[in-house]
Amino acid sequence: HEVTVFDPRPKAGGLNEYGIASYKSTNDFAAKEVAWLLQIGGIRMETGKALGRDVALADLQKAHDAVFLGMGLPGVNALRAPGEDAAHVRNAVDFIAELRQQPDKAKLAIGRDVVVIGGGMTAVDAAVQSKLLGAENVTIVYRRGQEKMSASGHEQEHATSTGVRIICNAAPVAVTGGEVEFAYTEDGPTGLTLSRETFRLKADQVFKAIGQTLAGAPDGLTLEGGKIAVTADGATSVKGIWAGGDCATGGEDLTVTAVKQGRDAAEAIHAALMG
Repeated sequence: HEVTVFDPRPKAGGLNEYGIASYKSTNDFAAKEVAWLLQIGGIRMETGKALGRDVALADLQKAHDAVFLGMGLPGVNALRAPGEDAAHVRNAVDFIAELRQQPDKAKLAIGRDVVVIGGGMTAVDAAVQSKLLGAENVTIVYRRGQEKMSASGHEQEHATSTGVRIICNAAPVAVTGGEVEFAYTEDGPTGLTLSRETFRLKADQVFKAIGQTLAGAPDGLTLEGGKIAVTADGATSVKGIWAGGDCATGGEDLTVTAVKQGRDAAEAIHAALMG
């Protein structure tokens, strides 16, 4: 069998190439891994080809015996706060991707006062990278308690040891030119409520790291909880199409889970094609 991999970006490697902070993954680790995998033979890479923009699912189905979707979660959740469309407010994932592809980090502009909104690994990565690039004040603000942050205790400790401040139980309510206004939150049985008490943080750069969403899922596939519904072996609701990784249901949002889902789907595809 020949396998064709379509990738929307200029380089293959996905999250490993574009989504991991520069200080964690050095020496072209992702590119070397892709080169090693391609030595298997029978795999053709087509970069710069996005599903829905350059290739249609119906055409892929006609030209191939099986299709596997592994596009992750390319959309970023909105803050739902006035002013979030300002030029100095960016998606943390875009900032990390830009960093990974910039050979001379000194050429990257960074704010003096950086605020990162979120509580996961991406928030920590964006905050630590900002500090390493020379930002004076870097603050992570998370809407719930510290024990609910999805970034591990080790990651949180790494952030604070580099000089990043972490503020919990606060949510953004407005973004202005040089500040972000936050309201303190209370996490009760009915969910999160905003208190009337607010505070402001100086910010000439704001990074959104409040989770990602499935964007551009092909029509006709059954979705469940905002992801593509799949069986245990990755089969979708449409015959001949499998899916895995963050874009599909099942398992945690971890690289090891995505790898396992890819393997299981590959074995299921092989079994289906061999009859």
